[in-house]
Amino acid sequence: ADDWVLWNGSSAPVTTFVSPQPVEATDDAFWDQFWADTATSVQDVFALVPAAEIRAVREESPSNLATLCYKAVEKLVQGAESGCHTEKERQIVLNCCRLLTRILPYIFEDPDWRGFFWSTVPGAGRGGGDDDDENARPLAESLLLAVTDLLFCPEFTVQSHRRSTVDTAEDIHSIDSCEYIWEAGVGFAHSPQPNYIHDLNRTELLKLLLTCFSEAMYLPPSSDSSNTNPWVQFFCSAENRHALPLFTSLLNIVCAYDPVGYGIPYNHLLFSDYREPLVEEAAQVLIVTLDYDSSTSSSPTVDGTTTGTAMDDVDPPGPDNLFVNYLSRIHREEDFQFILKGVARLLSNPLVQTYLPNSAKKIQFHQELLVLFWKLCDFNKKFLFFVLKSSDVLDILVPILYFLNDARADQSRVGLMHIGVFILLLLSGERNFGVRLNKPYSVRVPMDIPVFTGTHADLLIIVFHKIITSGHQRLQPLFDCLLTIVVNVSPYLKSLSMVAANKLLHLLEAFSTTWFLFSAVQNHHLVFFLLEVFNNIIQYQFDGNSNLVYAVIRKRNVFHQLANLPTDSQSIQKGLQRKKKTPEPISRTNSQDGVSMEGSRPAAPAEPGTLKTSLVATPGIDKLTEKSQVSEDGTMRSLEPEASQLSPEGNPLEAVSDGEPWSGEASHSRRDRRRLSSASSSGQWTPTPDWVMSWKSKLPLQTIMRLLQVLVPQVEKICIDKGLTDESEILKFLQHGTLVGLLPVPHPILIRKYQANSGTAMWFRTYMWGVIYLRNVDPPIWYDTDVKLFEIQRV
Repeated sequence: ADDWVLWNGSSAPVTTFVSPQPVEATDDAFWDQFWADTATSVQDVFALVPAAEIRAVREESPSNLATLCYKAVEKLVQGAESGCHTEKERQIVLNCCRLLTRILPYIFEDPDWRGFFWSTVPGAGRGGGDDDDENARPLAESLLLAVTDLLFCPEFTVQSHRRSTVDTAEDIHSIDSCEYIWEAGVGFAHSPQPNYIHDLNRTELLKLLLTCFSEAMYLPPSSDSSNTNPWVQFFCSAENRHALPLFTSLLNIVCAYDPVGYGIPYNHLLFSDYREPLVEEAAQVLIVTLDYDSSTSSSPTVDGTTTGTAMDDVDPPGPDNLFVNYLSRIHREEDFQFILKGVARLLSNPLVQTYLPNSAKKIQFHQELLVLFWKLCDFNKKFLFFVLKSSDVLDILVPILYFLNDARADQSRVGLMHIGVFILLLLSGERNFGVRLNKPYSVRVPMDIPVFTGTHADLLIIVFHKIITSGHQRLQPLFDCLLTIVVNVSPYLKSLSMVAANKLLHLLEAFSTTWFLFSAVQNHHLVFFLLEVFNNIIQYQFDGNSNLVYAVIRKRNVFHQLANLPTDSQSIQKGLQRKKKTPEPISRTNSQDGVSMEGSRPAAPAEPGTLKTSLVATPGIDKLTEKSQVSEDGTMRSLEPEASQLSPEGNPLEAVSDGEPWSGEASHSRRDRRRLSSASSSGQWTPTPDWVMSWKSKLPLQTIMRLLQVLVPQVEKICIDKGLTDESEILKFLQHGTLVGLLPVPHPILIRKYQANSGTAMWFRTYMWGVIYLRNVDPPIWYDTDVKLFEIQRV
């Protein structure tokens, strides 16, 4: 036990602490050594208190560990009661804070200890004083209430409103913490003078809060969303009298942060930024408090309205988590503008880096911001509509596409790929998103994609094509989602560029090869999605889309081959044998990639040895979304969920999180048929003629075949008459052509809208805590403890 040196500078080892001999709780001289008033940092505490020591105390002298926790919480409660007016009191509070941050993960990792903080301590009555123990508060509640009081403690974490001498010091219980919100923004107009000492103290207290909430990391993932985190539940309940100002402070601190340093480029090189660690900690605490499964919520919607009118006298039975409740009730336009501008500014920060290197401080918490943006859109429908009602949504879209493109080859960033795609899926369920995509794309963020001139829709399609053709194999479960997004926006796309049109046809070509169609039970769905895209554009946006029509005519053989897809056993076998020897999912030939944008770097795989955390599987697209039909007046009505039309095999769309779905290896023959094992379906599966017929007969090819029947002869005639080999003449002809009256009656537009479900709620929980685990390295709060929510893996 020699490592556990006293922190007041003397080097006598605290041997008594680890010995099985219990030390009396009343022995103040002994316990006070642990929070003696020297200047230490949280890093010192982590160095001085090694993991092995904490575990040894836990096993060999449990009563001493219990007393240490109890005494440390008691010191925090005393600090909160007194208002921390002296330097000495503040030092004690900070040291207790650091010590608890160090010890809590070792309490959580041991199931026998996990209930310890929820037990009551004799003599710690809710009313203070010597109430009977019936009324005693669990230690966890005392700890959380003390920390929230300390977060609004004048001269410690907030500026005092008085010329303070110790006599007139503000009584911490009489202050209205709503007057002490940390930053201007939602619901608060006054921006306090920045004080870096206050920022540092807030950061340490928030770190302790995050550590309290991290009990969730020590429980295995379960689909049962009822297992709420007791720490978060109490913290976000009406028992916390600072819930509103704290929620507002966290949200405003994050959304008001400007890493550029007050508009002066390179400013961050001159000044140390004390705000950034606080902003990161605030973002992490905020998303953890908002970890709430809206699919099981008691209220019909989570936007603060029930089926009655908004804000009735009778409060709707909104979530009892006050943070979710407050978030869902924000409704002022200027608040929405403040939040959206802030999130967009921070998400764009890594992009600014690329064209003005080092001009701004590069932030690292974009994943937390994406989770926060997701929660805002999911819990507050008014915010979602606000985002979509102007082209500001594109300030969120471009950074997301940048991250997706940049992370596509990196196995340690699969989670980032998923959340980016989930956000775009949620946005694509709204008509306005498709309409906004028609805005020309002029910002030139250096991205490793072909140069093109066009709209944001072109950018989205080109990036999605790049992910599908040159991402790594673990991304295959996302293909359904990527194509669903394109289907959702396709009826509104006025004019695709030639580059994007060719990319869509290249995907169709790759997905409609026989070996791909026959090698897994759900692969043909990708062809259905792409045909739906072409049909939507031809039926609803034919006029401006001569590039796409021209690309369809040039690649007409792909559609003819699909229409004539063989269904006999022998052809199926032959198709499977053509399977490429390489695991390359899609040939990159004839995808006409051309030159990448100037200043871009190719997407790089993870450095070997990079740590990553495992994720649970995401639900299939049919569970993630529900179909809505768009009426002529633009309103949507939900369609009754029906059995999957595409497949008699039940649900073929269940995603496999880390399977390698491309490797469908052929196995032994049975009834003279090669059977094929598919990583994405359960057990053995083999394609049969009946199975191929069951979906081939439903391929929606009528519209395209009619278009080809009408236009191909006309185009060929022009070429012969004028001896044309020039694309531009043909495009000119197609621009002026019309198919009015020649196409089948337009089909109704189907939109697949994201719907909340417990599967995605669990996915978000594991992803969020995985990010928090990996990002907290200084000090490494949870490193080398026995977490159960995910596995830590090396690439």
